[in-house]
Amino acid sequence: MTFTIGFSPCPNDTFIFDAMVNGKIDTKGLSFNYVLDDVETLNRWAEQGKLDITKLSYNAFLHTMQHYALLHSGSALGKGVGPLLIAKQPLDMAKVADYKIAIPGLQTTANLLLSLAYPQAKNKTEVLFSNIEASVLDGTYDAGLIIHESRFTYAQRGLSKLIDLGDWWESAVQAAIPLGGIVVKRSIDKTTAAAIDSIIKESVLYSWKHYPTLAPFVTEHAQEMEEAVMRKHIELYVNEYTTDLGTEGEKAVMTLYNEAKRTGYIKGEDLPESIFY
Repeated sequence: MTFTIGFSPCPNDTFIFDAMVNGKIDTKGLSFNYVLDDVETLNRWAEQGKLDITKLSYNAFLHTMQHYALLHSGSALGKGVGPLLIAKQPLDMAKVADYKIAIPGLQTTANLLLSLAYPQAKNKTEVLFSNIEASVLDGTYDAGLIIHESRFTYAQRGLSKLIDLGDWWESAVQAAIPLGGIVVKRSIDKTTAAAIDSIIKESVLYSWKHYPTLAPFVTEHAQEMEEAVMRKHIELYVNEYTTDLGTEGEKAVMTLYNEAKRTGYIKGEDLPESIFY
């Protein structure tokens, strides 16, 4: 049985899925045709139901729960991992409504957190996440919402942090930050979904077993990223929640849903019987 699967070329995702898609572990008779693309493209594809299994932002999951179920393994979720709002110089956040802000995608969890923290910040434009720093530096935008490896590079490029939205979230709700998860189509039977879940877990454990060695699958897709940055990326975003969300991770996902509903960010999206398969 063959399934389509999508994830990003970022080191945390290629680290997670390397063993699974490259035949390094037993995949229980299942095979996977993978596609790599940026997370906002994957979010849009999830709305279209394009892939059997996909990485997506938890923001996008809030809008696709009726069609996709969340797996316990593979998530990017934790503490101290949130998106940052940055600028060339300190800005008065009381005037955030006046600023032009580059965001990595409307359906990203980063944008959801920004919307919850600063609902008055409406002047937002989608920019490929890897181009946001440059678009702020050249003055196209007043501020930029950065994710992924940009957390480790913005300061050396002369940019200033306006707010860590992860810190804001953790302080506001006392829960970890659900950034991205792995989902399967609800049309896939539960036994097969459970097998896929366990394969992803084994793939993560395989990569950690061979760490600090970085597989070519990780380095060749890392967009000329320095190896030290790749390691920081992996060590920050691939953690105990990636192996298994557990009760604390499940609570964090539900907290995100409840806050989005309470504030009116989402309106008609009711929970299915279970968010999991």
